Amino acid sequence: MRSHRRPRLLAPFLLLPLTAGCFASGGDDSGSGDGKDGDGARLRVALAFPPAENLSPYGADATLLSRLGVTEGLTSLDANGSAAPALAESWRRNGDKTWEFTLRDATFQDRAEVTPAAVAESLAHATDAAPAPAALAGVALTAEAGGDRVVRITTAEPDPVLPLRLSSPSLAILSEDAYGKSGRVDPAGHATGPFELTEVNGATSASLDRFDGYWGGRAQASGIDARFIADGTARANALRTGELDIAEAVPVAQAASLDEETRRATATTRTTSLLLNASSGIFEDAGLRAAARDAVDTSVFAKDVYEGYADPGAGVYGPAVTWAEGKRTEPVGRAAATGPESGGDTVTLATYDNRPELPEVAQVVEQQLEKAGFTVKLTVREYSRLEGDALDGKFDAFVLARNTLLDTGDPIAVLASDYTCAGGFNIAQLCDQGVDRAVADAEKTADTAKRQDAAMAAEARILGSDAVVPLVHQRVITGVAASVRGVILDPYERALVGTGTRR
Repeated sequence: MRSHRRPRLLAPFLLLPLTAGCFASGGDDSGSGDGKDGDGARLRVALAFPPAENLSPYGADATLLSRLGVTEGLTSLDANGSAAPALAESWRRNGDKTWEFTLRDATFQDRAEVTPAAVAESLAHATDAAPAPAALAGVALTAEAGGDRVVRITTAEPDPVLPLRLSSPSLAILSEDAYGKSGRVDPAGHATGPFELTEVNGATSASLDRFDGYWGGRAQASGIDARFIADGTARANALRTGELDIAEAVPVAQAASLDEETRRATATTRTTSLLLNASSGIFEDAGLRAAARDAVDTSVFAKDVYEGYADPGAGVYGPAVTWAEGKRTEPVGRAAATGPESGGDTVTLATYDNRPELPEVAQVVEQQLEKAGFTVKLTVREYSRLEGDALDGKFDAFVLARNTLLDTGDPIAVLASDYTCAGGFNIAQLCDQGVDRAVADAEKTADTAKRQDAAMAAEARILGSDAVVPLVHQRVITGVAASVRGVILDPYERALVGTGTRR
């Protein structure tokens, strides 16, 4: 019996604390990054996805806040995918279930001090949120002050990756005044990042001013004027005509319209896959899943659909997960391909148009399946109008773009969420005891290298089920005006602007 599935909009972007040192940046970044050279110009930034949840820190909007430099958590992710200091400057494990985090000297944007009590209260609000943040799925934790600068966090069960979990944008630390009696959480003026949210104009735009009290140094830009522009062509055009300084997620089809020096391609931890419904319909048959996998020629997607701005699908984890390739093993337990029978059931294939390449990917998949003898009916809708049906298993197949380090930074989390019997985001409807055991073994492993080995063993089981066919590993294209320096090109899609971003 599967647990209650938690629907959520697929946020295209994630978090990271707002220092640029771990990642490549757009243009020369030889400046100090501390913002002490005076008041820089405001940055004009276009984001692809508008706020969907009133800028709640507990859902998809958390990534908007993170990318704009508003919020941060106790930890972050470094370039190797390990936990790195953010509001916590260090941490240690004290027993199987308790961790102690030592805070750095920092203040909230409302000038309140970041204290252990304030951090504990903020995490308590996150644990009480409904629905719970994805980073806390299946995790019960309590936080309390453990000294002048120490926060003590205890989990109900041992959690060897808690520092990674706390890097989630949905576990950003906010001050006491962010939490109103109405239950709405207001991050404006109550976060800790280098930019303070001062005005939000619905789903159209937002204004941010530099927070001069930021612990990481004064930002070089004096503020940000953000626009939410869902149309990728419009974002590219606005950058080309000088209306914008930074445009995120430029569609592949628009890349050639930008000068070479104004476009940056970054390998990401996002994988586009074909998910096959393993619990009902035509693909409940493992042999037919194998036949579908055999029918799909994955080499065409990176070259033709993504025009070279992607890498061919290799597994659940792509090349931006730098340790994965050297540890990958052959799929385990694959069935022999059978069928399809002439005149058999129609395959209902679905995808969404929020990401402009996905409908084209789905059309290529449709053609390849039909060439192999399947009959295919393709449905394309806006994502929010598809998600409920997808989670309920109403499609035989689904083309999904998924960031494998979305919720926690832990590579096991996406496997547990997407491919286990109790997974909360199991669009493939996979329920395989061998997969569940492999994921459970990986979840219990604390040593980093051994945990990576266990993740790849679980991936081999998942790929062997043929419930997922990795198609392509996406590179995100960021449009950056020639005058701009210090844009954060983050493979986790969790950061965009930081203290050194300027023009």
